[in-house]
Amino acid sequence: MLHNKKRLAFTLPAVAIAASFALPASAAVVASIKPIGFIAAAIADGVTPVEVLLPDGASEHDYALRPSDVKRIKNADLVVWVGPEMEAFLTKSAAELPANKNLEIAEIAGVKPLLITGADDDDEHDHAHDQAHGAADSADHDAVDEHHHGQFNMHLWMSPEIARQSAVAIHGKLLELMPQSKAKLDANLQHFEAELADTDKHIGAQLAPVRNKGYFVFHDAYSYFEKHYGLSPLGHFTVNPEIQPGAQRLNQIRTQLVEQKATCVFAEPQFRPAVIDAVSRGTNVRKGTLDPLGMGISLTKDSYVKFLSQLSSQYASCLNGA
Repeated sequence: MLHNKKRLAFTLPAVAIAASFALPASAAVVASIKPIGFIAAAIADGVTPVEVLLPDGASEHDYALRPSDVKRIKNADLVVWVGPEMEAFLTKSAAELPANKNLEIAEIAGVKPLLITGADDDDEHDHAHDQAHGAADSADHDAVDEHHHGQFNMHLWMSPEIARQSAVAIHGKLLELMPQSKAKLDANLQHFEAELADTDKHIGAQLAPVRNKGYFVFHDAYSYFEKHYGLSPLGHFTVNPEIQPGAQRLNQIRTQLVEQKATCVFAEPQFRPAVIDAVSRGTNVRKGTLDPLGMGISLTKDSYVKFLSQLSSQYASCLNGA
């Protein structure tokens, strides 16, 4: 009997090891950041898992891939990201993927005409930076800014229309890879488009009363959302959140707050800069928080519309004074 127990002890691990070699690493849709994961999760629901590279609390502007991330990218059915101007950390790994497993949202044909230029913002930011830090280090700094933002504002997930086109593109890619799941993929896309249309109407009604109220955001991430819903931003503290705004820029913002041209200043969960507190101190301006990455929202088929609704409520609550 003892002899049999010993044999069993050696046999079970051997079986487990053999099984682990027999099973391939689980493939999935891998999204660069959470809001892109939200869109992918809506289309992939019930078909294939969706994973997000960027952890909650991290910023897409300065993230570095871990070895485990690189492995996930290589094993993925599909990698979805905005593009190298936003997620510089993905450029090398994405370039090594076959075309049918790599979806760069900025390169979708229908998205290109919708891109908003960031040139004016860069000019304003460069001027403030030169004033604060001197022209000597400006060239290095501009290189960082250009690296992340380039010619266009790349926070594309803030646009409901670009999100819809992204969903269509994800559907197309997954259909190529998993034609046996056509019925489910088609139903998922139809559900996403219907939910998005309903949410869009609701947000439009929610934000209509605050369209003419001025405010400042911490960094230039919201242009697509603001343009879509007709909001009235007065400006932003910085284009690139890795770099603090210059003294002249802060003085300009402070002047407008004192003159009561702004109702709110918005910080972000990923960045809680002291400059917002300093500039708003002694004024009647309210402080709010906008979450451009949807921290705390889990990936489900309805997570993107929850993300948009949360963002809308964050705007409305501060601008309304609720």
